[in-house]
Amino acid sequence: MKRIISIFILSFLIFSVPVSAQKKGFYENVQKKNINKLLDDFNTFAANADFEKYFDCFAEESTFIGTDATEVWNKKEFKDWAKPFFDKKTTWNFKSLKRNIYFSKDGNYAWFDEILDTQMKICRGSGVLEKISGKWKVKQYVLSATIPNEVIDEVTKIKTPIEDALIQKLK
Repeated sequence: MKRIISIFILSFLIFSVPVSAQKKGFYENVQKKNINKLLDDFNTFAANADFEKYFDCFAEESTFIGTDATEVWNKKEFKDWAKPFFDKKTTWNFKSLKRNIYFSKDGNYAWFDEILDTQMKICRGSGVLEKISGKWKVKQYVLSATIPNEVIDEVTKIKTPIEDALIQKLK
């Protein structure tokens, strides 16, 4: 009898996890795979100078923010800037070393951050994705150059004359 009660209790505990929670976990895993594929393809398309496929990863209304403080472009502006690099096959080759993905409650938006191995050494990519017509698209991408704390003072000295002028212009 104790065995039957134990089995009953165990079965109750196992099957009492809400189906919605089970579905949510499954859904997020599937969506993370889709997003990882999108972001990996995004990097591969750039490395292979595949202009059309690279820019197809972006939503029509999207923004690319580069490492320079002046680099904030909508999709058309970024395409115009990047086209000569793609034409000459002198694009960038980023490899994700570590990536985190998060979701909005409704599952229509995701945001990510990743550490990238690039020709500039370690960079950080981050951004926002939107599910549009069943496909994930980049709404905003931010590329940041990382600066190790040990050399921040040296880097600040190098960039001060350039950025002081920009600071004054932006004020």
